Amino acid sequence: METVLRPVVVVGGSVILTVLIGWVTDMLLRKADERHRETPLWGLLRRGRVPYQMVLCAALLRGSYDQAELLQEHRTGVGRTLTLVLIGAAAWLVIRIAAAVVETSYTRYARAQQDPARVRRVRTQVTLIMRVVAAVVGVVAVAAMLLTFPAMQAAGASLLASAGVLGIVAGVAAQSTLSNMFAGLQIAFGDMVRLGDTVVVDGEWGTVEEITLTFLTVRTWDERRITMPVSYFTSKPFENWSRGTPQMTGIVYWHLDHSAPMEAMREKLRDILRECPAWDGRACSLQVTDTTPNTVQVRALVTAKDADDIWTVRVTVREQMITWLSTEHPYALPRVNTAEAVLPPHHVPSPDGASLRRAYDFPRTGRG
Repeated sequence: METVLRPVVVVGGSVILTVLIGWVTDMLLRKADERHRETPLWGLLRRGRVPYQMVLCAALLRGSYDQAELLQEHRTGVGRTLTLVLIGAAAWLVIRIAAAVVETSYTRYARAQQDPARVRRVRTQVTLIMRVVAAVVGVVAVAAMLLTFPAMQAAGASLLASAGVLGIVAGVAAQSTLSNMFAGLQIAFGDMVRLGDTVVVDGEWGTVEEITLTFLTVRTWDERRITMPVSYFTSKPFENWSRGTPQMTGIVYWHLDHSAPMEAMREKLRDILRECPAWDGRACSLQVTDTTPNTVQVRALVTAKDADDIWTVRVTVREQMITWLSTEHPYALPRVNTAEAVLPPHHVPSPDGASLRRAYDFPRTGRG
């Protein structure tokens, strides 16, 4: 009877105690979250209740397994399995706790900071820091798991002795990967590009959606995703429309007839912008910037608070101005001139079709 009750009491007691401690801890975190609504720390810590309970259960079972006298012929294997579960669950719990602390710090900073650019920069840094922490904790956990095997402990000395050679070989083999990792850290702390920045890369306009230690994802205006190595942004030029201030200046071009009413177009431009919510009111102008034998090039300069709004302002001005010209001043639109050519002044054709001397030419003098 004792051989049956002993393992039931040990295993059942460990599970019940784990559930009880986990329930009490979760209740305390819930009450702390209700009392301190200004910080999300306690609510975020509740996300770690599963690895927390796994750590408790694995630790209790590992400590009391010898007293259970269960599966004695597999005692070593069961003990090592519980140790591996304990190490893995502990690493998982550490990552969850670190994520909760970092996310809480970022949330407080974002609430207190009024500059969106700085908030995006900190968000980028926080994301990459958490990836580094998770990678480091994962490597340490795997190393601790391997060291639980006697064969790995015996091979430790030889592994350490050959660490220099292995490091050189690994560095050569993973040169591109390491360069991308260092480029990712340079982007995070060099403030070159941040999550949410509007960028133009390889002629594609989009928003930075994800940054990791090795690659970066840009979401284009037509919902496509462009994924490229982060080393691209440290080795090639690119446009960052969100760098510094997000305010932008946009340009709209028209090709019109020489008779286009410039003053009336300037008044119409101001009327269009007054009715456009995306215009920030900083500046607007309309000028003739170039001329050809058939048309003139007219440029409108407008401003907006960010890249999305400048696009809206440009398309609105372009569309409404063309509509207004077509309705009110159709002669201002470009057209092909089919009228007869106007002769220069004092140019008289001869009866036989040959041109005579201009009337203002001086008469010939001299002999002859």
